[in-house]
Amino acid sequence: MPVKSVDAPTLKQWLNHNEAILIDVREPSEHAAEHIAGAHLIPLGALATTPLPALDGRILAVHCLKGGRGQSACQTLSQLYPDLEIHNLEGGISAWTAAGFATEKPGTRLTLPLDRQTQLTIGLGVLAFALLSVFVNPHFIWGAAFFGAGLIFAGLTGICGLARVLAHMPWNRPKAIR
Repeated sequence: MPVKSVDAPTLKQWLNHNEAILIDVREPSEHAAEHIAGAHLIPLGALATTPLPALDGRILAVHCLKGGRGQSACQTLSQLYPDLEIHNLEGGISAWTAAGFATEKPGTRLTLPLDRQTQLTIGLGVLAFALLSVFVNPHFIWGAAFFGAGLIFAGLTGICGLARVLAHMPWNRPKAIR
């Protein structure tokens, strides 16, 4: 079946009438900070290896922050389960909250989202190595080149090693896992 989109009010109605199962494909730290009540956490990178909850004839809906990862998740799930009706929440949890629907914020922490942590780390690394190459030793420029090569690799493959390392840091894991 083709992947379909669903708006927040329709998804809310489905969830209220137990007509849908909702999968949150964001990272555990994002889910721990805020999530839609009843959403099952299966990060995008774990979709292929994690079994889905029992659907019992219900619609499968997925969401992320703004819809991009949700669309990728829908494509992955439609390949794994071609007979399922799969819907992506348009605009993700951002659209859900913009529509005025409640979310759960069990342990709101002041942790930056993983993508921003990655950007901050790369930016600081490039700046530090560039300054070191100017003021200490020109060979430090290779450190900045390393970060650049990492960005090129991530852009070409969709795999960012730094983001994976940061995801395993203690501040990015839910309290129950620590």
